[in-house]
Amino acid sequence: MENRIKEYRKERNLTQDDLAKAVYVTRQTIISLENGKYIASLNLAFRLARYFNVKIEDLFVFEED
Repeated sequence: MENRIKEYRKERNLTQDDLAKAVYVTRQTIISLENGKYIASLNLAFRLARYFNVKIEDLFVFEED
């Protein structure tokens, strides 16, 4: 699943560590999310969307097969 986390993070001049602390995960989790190697849980998806003040579907790109 693609996401726009890196884009939103850079728009706000945040480091991966800043974002990780804000949403209560490790920096490695943010790295894995940005690289598409990890799919966020629903709980984390909501925390990220709330942090960036966007809808989940604006942050995560869902493509049906």
